Amino acid sequence: MSIHPQAYVDPQADLGADVVVGPGAVIEAGAIIGTGCQIGPQAVIRSGTTLGPRCRVYPCAVIGDDPQDFAYDGAPSGVEIGAETVLREGVTVHRGTKPDTVTRIGDRCYLMANSHVAHNGHLGHDVILANNVLLGGYVTIGDRAFLSGNCVVHQFCTVGRLAMMSGLSGLSKDCPPFCIVPDLTSNRVAALNTVGLRRAGLSVEERTALKRAFHMLYREGLSVSQAIEAMQAAFPTGPAAELWQFAAQSKRGICSG
Repeated sequence: MSIHPQAYVDPQADLGADVVVGPGAVIEAGAIIGTGCQIGPQAVIRSGTTLGPRCRVYPCAVIGDDPQDFAYDGAPSGVEIGAETVLREGVTVHRGTKPDTVTRIGDRCYLMANSHVAHNGHLGHDVILANNVLLGGYVTIGDRAFLSGNCVVHQFCTVGRLAMMSGLSGLSKDCPPFCIVPDLTSNRVAALNTVGLRRAGLSVEERTALKRAFHMLYREGLSVSQAIEAMQAAFPTGPAAELWQFAAQSKRGICSG
């Protein structure tokens, strides 16, 4: 373990083996820092935060501070971050609003400079947030989703697995899995994230089925309920089934085509 003499680490913080803490960093009582984590200069890890093994927190990131929510009354809540996640310069991740709730970020996520995860957000594994991405409260981001620079997502929205948001796009509705949101647009999808599907190892058959399901949802002039019914009959299992299941479970409504 290596703690710079100008850092402040509360004696009641729990630091694992081989943790490195840079100058000016603050780790409060009750924070749990996993084995092999690196905490950069001036970073702040608030009480109630748990970092999994081998996370890297860059300078001036603030993890586990109070939510920007008038409903927050100071009750104990927290942040949980999985293994090998990277939080770059100026990243902010806020604790849950209600008592004993958490904001949760999965394994191997990469949050670029100045991105923000608000209270009670839930990021899956291998999620990438590019610079200046802003996520409202209770936002859910599926595994391996990629949000490009300056994207914004309204509170309570969901972005599905392997979806991609292009730069400067925004959502106040749910983005189905595997889809691309075009740049400079809001609440629209343009196509499937075919590059992401190949990189994720989906088979040719799975990708072909997804293209057919996407066509049913966005290209055949069906209502959402009609498209769900058609997809359910055609694709009872597999990634294509995930597409209609997402649409059926959406509470805010899905993006238009």
